[in-house]
Amino acid sequence: MPRSDHPLLPFLITLAGVGMLSLMDAFMKGASLAIGAYSAAVLRSSLGLLLIAPVWLAGGGKWPQPHVLRLHLLRGTSSTFMALSFFYALTKLPIAEAIAISFIAPLIALYLAAILLGETVSRRAIWASVLGFAGTIVIIGGKIGSESPNNDLWLGLAAIIFSALLYAWNFILIRQQSQVALPREVATFHSGVSAVILGLAAPWFFVLPSTDVMIAVGWSALLTVGGAMALAWAYARAEAQALVPIEYSGFLWASLFGWLFFREAVTMPTIAGTVLIVIGCWIAARAPTEQSTI
Repeated sequence: MPRSDHPLLPFLITLAGVGMLSLMDAFMKGASLAIGAYSAAVLRSSLGLLLIAPVWLAGGGKWPQPHVLRLHLLRGTSSTFMALSFFYALTKLPIAEAIAISFIAPLIALYLAAILLGETVSRRAIWASVLGFAGTIVIIGGKIGSESPNNDLWLGLAAIIFSALLYAWNFILIRQQSQVALPREVATFHSGVSAVILGLAAPWFFVLPSTDVMIAVGWSALLTVGGAMALAWAYARAEAQALVPIEYSGFLWASLFGWLFFREAVTMPTIAGTVLIVIGCWIAARAPTEQSTI
């Protein structure tokens, strides 16, 4: 049955989803600095599963068909290592800079969508991605030019680039998942697969958190579930190439939360890059979208 949603609604929901995940990053940075990226990631996934699994089951959730389960396993596995490397990068880099560098993912995903999903990449979507990417280059250039490179910087850069490559693939998997599963099922398996994979190493690497850290991770889990469901809902109703540039708005959220939580300064290159990113998002929002059904 065709959807009757307002054509801009997927963009607004995507914006909200990105905001929730950016706030989650702020909570997870604090937790990762306290107990390590691995322990924080294990707790987030486990709590996320406890939150969303009852919702999925109460809504009549059933074990997925093999081809759907394969998608859940693929995304859950790639998301596990994507998140782990990203949270590690947050312990080495400011949130805004880490988010900015990760914006190479939407650029890559734009063309993966054409290869793997058969989507036609419009000129408008290409210009949107180019502007967004140009904004990140301005920001990164300002960052590297303002301080001397050290081991932490290079480790952080390596981790965020690896995470971004996996993130690009995740965009495609989200689009494929959203066509065959409801958001609550997508969110359940997203957290569940990650909890199982990370839990395998718990006897050797897990560190018990303090109460404050546990509360922060709890908020992270709640925001992860909310963000995952929001993105799954939006990607079921618009093409990946149209929604992907909205990810660039994550820098705006990251700048805000980085300042609020860690007093991370916003520099002039950051402001200049942000302007380009916002323009790219505006262009993407004006691109024609395609309604989908589930």
